[in-house]
Amino acid sequence: MSVQFSDIDKLAVSTLRLLSVDQVSKANSGHPGAPLGLAPTAHVLLRHMHLNPTNLDWINRDRFVLSNGHACALLYSMLHLCGYDFSIEDLKQFRQIDSKTPGHPEFELPGVELTTGPLGQGISNAVGIAIAQENFAATYNKPGYTLSDSFTYVLLGDGCLQEGVSSEACSLAGHLKLGNLIAFYDDNHITIDGSTSFSFDEDVLKRYEAYGWEVMTVEKGDADLESINRALESAKKNKDKPTIIKVTTTIGFGSLNQGTAGVHGAALKPDDVKQLKKKFGFNPDKFFTVPQEVYDFYKKSVVEPGVKANQQWDELFRNYREKFPQLGMELDRRLRGELPKNWEQKLPVFKPTDSAVATRKISELVLENIYPVLPELIGGSADLTPSNLTRTKTAIDFQPPSSGLGDYSGRYIRYGIREHGMGAIMNGISAFGANYKPYGGTFLNFVSYAAGAVRLAALSGHTVIWVATHDSIGLGEDGPTHQPIETLTHLRAIPNLHVWRPADGNETNAAYKAAIEAKGSPSIIALSRQNLPQLEGSCKDKSTKGAYVVQDVENPDLIIASTGSEVHLCIEAAKILASKPSPIKVRVVSMPDFMTFDCQSEEYRVSVLPDGIPILSVEVAATSGWGKYSHEHFGIDRFGCSGKGPDVYKFFDFVPEGIAKRAEKVADYYKGKTLYSPIKKALPFKSTNV
Repeated sequence: MSVQFSDIDKLAVSTLRLLSVDQVSKANSGHPGAPLGLAPTAHVLLRHMHLNPTNLDWINRDRFVLSNGHACALLYSMLHLCGYDFSIEDLKQFRQIDSKTPGHPEFELPGVELTTGPLGQGISNAVGIAIAQENFAATYNKPGYTLSDSFTYVLLGDGCLQEGVSSEACSLAGHLKLGNLIAFYDDNHITIDGSTSFSFDEDVLKRYEAYGWEVMTVEKGDADLESINRALESAKKNKDKPTIIKVTTTIGFGSLNQGTAGVHGAALKPDDVKQLKKKFGFNPDKFFTVPQEVYDFYKKSVVEPGVKANQQWDELFRNYREKFPQLGMELDRRLRGELPKNWEQKLPVFKPTDSAVATRKISELVLENIYPVLPELIGGSADLTPSNLTRTKTAIDFQPPSSGLGDYSGRYIRYGIREHGMGAIMNGISAFGANYKPYGGTFLNFVSYAAGAVRLAALSGHTVIWVATHDSIGLGEDGPTHQPIETLTHLRAIPNLHVWRPADGNETNAAYKAAIEAKGSPSIIALSRQNLPQLEGSCKDKSTKGAYVVQDVENPDLIIASTGSEVHLCIEAAKILASKPSPIKVRVVSMPDFMTFDCQSEEYRVSVLPDGIPILSVEVAATSGWGKYSHEHFGIDRFGCSGKGPDVYKFFDFVPEGIAKRAEKVADYYKGKTLYSPIKKALPFKSTNV
């Protein structure tokens, strides 16, 4: 694409700058500095992008990721000028409750590709988008039918480059030779603390060159549209490397305090705003001004070409479906966000007579069975493939074809030892669209390394799946550094996050079914290293309610509620209590996912955990959080220890006899006392999805 620049481009850049400043000034809150410096780069990007504000889900649109999300006033200005559903009134509501212009970009907003703000996440998400695009193109493009050739563009700053997650993701991007990924580095020498010289003086471009990226420099990013454009045109021609372009800018360009930390995160003073508008040729007494010729320019140079490109794509896809009917039907289904009919029939079936198997091994069997019928399933592991058991026998690795290790149609990603990067990349794959279902494996304890990405998945509603094996002290000899104690509590505390801890094969099936069918919620499936028996009362359908009665008796004296590898121990403990001279009748409840259970009706939840019966929770993890469901708790509120898995369980007394001993004390203590179900509250808990 050959782009020519004239005075209208300069006016458009000034409009972007001042619209952004007015948003921050009206709210008296925000970050005006970066938009003032980055507006020229943003404008050049718009001149190159294929986008269609009337079809937000067009799969071949170019993606724009604002990794330094604090500069979102610039993004909202871009979206408004390009005809997205952002009015001037919306811009005036910047940073106000329930507005379409929150303090950082959010995924659900029209034209916003990703929720960004925590620095480093956006560029890492963009790596995921680029991976998805390459996989999509390799899967569906045919000679004469290029359905996918889009680019992912990123704006990022020093903060993004300092956060470790970006190093993880960008290192992998270089290895994967993602030539569809182009990042602009806003080199303005300022962070919140002041000059970058206080803490950050490395040669960023040398680092990225070492990662395998193409590197470029634009010296005068405040005004030199031609140089920005030349760098971008060159980057688009390089199909074998991602590109980072360092654009040297002046933070707060044009402000009285330009080039200082004072313009980073505070509204400009009124007199500063006035002189700024005069400098750019605008009326200093008017706000949110957009010259009609700017609207017309963006419509003609950006929107109309994008709409036309979308129409041409639609015609191409119609012809594609005639030429390749099977692939066309598959792709059409994916673009509608639908799964293959009856895919769940591929889930394995388990009977109580089946042998004991670790749930991580059952997970492997589930993936093996469903992988061939779910082309949207794409996964990998953070260098723990032999332990996580996440790679199917027929999988092809996602690798650059030149590597000889796989190709871009492959659906298994070797993430390397990069848990946080893996989490952020999975979010990007999900955000790409085409109903991708990304999964990633690591030990449950090391999901903590990726907490920032997990939280953003829940906030954004990305349907990613974490395959989190080695879920307890049962992993044994690796000891307390690897044994998760607080991890389940932490993850369960994150809103809109399913945390499944299945007790056997049927419950593992339920976890995968729910995770793959989820709409707007990520899932973590915590899986055992040690073998677990197939339970007599377990049931896939009941498990999908989040909790159910796995073993019952008439008029129980006690309820034991548990998860995962402890459920079968609780059933054995119930047998011990039933055989005592004064028998104690125990109902055992399995609770594989708290969030799913919380979404059930109160009637159902109270039927599982009713009034009048003491409830004891049993889990080899921190007891925090169990107060929602039980009156007493048997858990571990200290770190674990090193030893063989069964010996560690014995050390902490998590054996049927130890559970029975505590259960008897609980039953005796509450005998004759009035008890209400913990489910019933004056202020009941409500689970709300984003």
